[in-house]
Amino acid sequence: MDVIGVIPARYGSSRFEGKVLADIHGKPMLQWVWEAAKKAKILDEVIIACDDRRIEEAARSFGGKAVFTSKEHPSGTDRICEVVNPLEVRVVVNIQADEPLIEPVMIENVARPLLDMPQLNMATLMKEIDDPHEIADPNVVKVLTDKDGLALYFSRASIPYHRDRPEGDGAASDSRSHKSADVIYYKHIGLYAYTKDFLFIFKNLPESNLERIEKLEQLRVLEQGFRIKVIETKISTIGVDVLADLEKVRKALAGK
Repeated sequence: MDVIGVIPARYGSSRFEGKVLADIHGKPMLQWVWEAAKKAKILDEVIIACDDRRIEEAARSFGGKAVFTSKEHPSGTDRICEVVNPLEVRVVVNIQADEPLIEPVMIENVARPLLDMPQLNMATLMKEIDDPHEIADPNVVKVLTDKDGLALYFSRASIPYHRDRPEGDGAASDSRSHKSADVIYYKHIGLYAYTKDFLFIFKNLPESNLERIEKLEQLRVLEQGFRIKVIETKISTIGVDVLADLEKVRKALAGK
C-alpha cells in the first residue's frame, strides 16, 4: 500500500472523557472523522486504533475497521506504531479523532508531498490566522517556515514577534492591523503524515528540551535535526478538547 490513514481513538481524556463518541447530529464524533477520511482518495485504507471496547463497537457499527491496541500507550503515535508495524505501507497519516471538521482534501495535501518527494520524512499543515485573538492564545500553536515550506519552529507564543508593535499596544486587537504590518501569522493544524520508517524513528526519539518547555511533541523532530514539510491550507477546523468546543462543532456542521 502507498498511503493509509490511522485514527488513534482513546476513551480516556482528562478534560472530556469519551469525547470521541460524543453525539454530533446523530452520529458519534469519530464517525464524522472516519467518513471524511474515507473520502480521501489517496488513502488505501483507514484504520481506527482504539483502546476501549465501546469505541471498537461504535466503529464497527458504522462500518469502520477497528484495531484494538494496548491501553498503556503514552501517545497516539505509539498507538499508531502498534497498528502499522506489521503492514507494508509507504506513508502513514495520523488523523485526529477529535477533529470532526477535517476535510478529505487536507488529508490529500499532507500525504502527497511524501509520495512525490522521497527526501521528505514528515509533513503537516498550517493555516493563516484570521482571528487576531488567536495570535496571543497559547492554546493556538503557531508555526514559522523557511522559503521551502520547511518548519523552522512551532510555539504557543506569537511568532514571529513584531518588535515595533508588541502585544498590548493594540496590534492584536484590530483584525486589520496584524496584516498591515507585513506580518502574517500561521497556526499549526495537527494533521501529520510520516513515512513508515520515520514514524518509528520519531517514536524512539527522546523527549527534547524545547518539547518539555512548550509541550509540543513535534519539536523533538526539529531538535534532532530532522525537517518537517508544512503545507498551507485554507480550511478551518475546530479540535474538540472541552464540551464548549463540541457545541461550536455542532453549530458549524449544522451550517453546512
